[in-house]
Amino acid sequence: MGSLIVVGVDGSSSSDAAVVHAAREAQRRRATLRVVHAFSWPVAPVHAPVDPSPLDSLAHDSAELARSVAPEVEVTDAVTAGGAVPVLAAESRAADLMVVGRRGIGGFVGMLLGSTAVSLAAHSQCPVIVVREEPDDTGPIVLAVDGSPENENAVEFAFAEAALRGAEIIAAHAWLPDYAPAGTGVESAERLLAQAVVGRRERHPDVTVRQEVLSGETREVLVEASRGAQLMVVGARGHGGLAGMLLGSVSQAVLHHAHCPVAVVRGRT
Repeated sequence: MGSLIVVGVDGSSSSDAAVVHAAREAQRRRATLRVVHAFSWPVAPVHAPVDPSPLDSLAHDSAELARSVAPEVEVTDAVTAGGAVPVLAAESRAADLMVVGRRGIGGFVGMLLGSTAVSLAAHSQCPVIVVREEPDDTGPIVLAVDGSPENENAVEFAFAEAALRGAEIIAAHAWLPDYAPAGTGVESAERLLAQAVVGRRERHPDVTVRQEVLSGETREVLVEASRGAQLMVVGARGHGGLAGMLLGSVSQAVLHHAHCPVAVVRGRT
């Protein structure tokens, strides 16, 4: 297909899980995989030159892991000076998909999500998949639908991914009866779901779609819906997003607490 997938690595177990996931994605898409390690030079003065060879070895070992998972995939590796987020955000301009681990070696104990993952999801120019350390390729793809124009890219991504994986989609919309506008019922939520997926059903006739209206607070019901899923797909921002926010509160909550890998789809800007 001539596409490019970039995976950010740092030598952690979470990074290794991202490499495995990215290699499988590249295999499905017949894409090239680029393994990137970003590093920053020490701020404090040093008395000897910094030896970059361990960094090269880290990237090389990650590339070898990718080749062991998907031998037919073309894999390249690179070590780039700079902070992880700006380096990977720059890489995303030419990529079709970015993959990173949920936590890196610099994460504090007890943190559910590394700062690189959440910042990259907010700034990447292509979809970002944040991978748990124990990804599962079984189960449905859960698509969070909110009816916003920004959500359309997420819907399209979910259908394309489901077609590649041979997976079912659960299109889910959260509905709070106590806060619904007067005169509206669950039927309006069902119509919103139907409108979101109708065109994609025609373009992806082999993809099975289930529409589910979930009663409850959006973040809570989506996190619960992620149990048993192989992937959850969300838009970067939806209805109610504050002006200037690059990543909505629902997307952030799902990134932190979902039980499966999460794809955040912003679309190119």
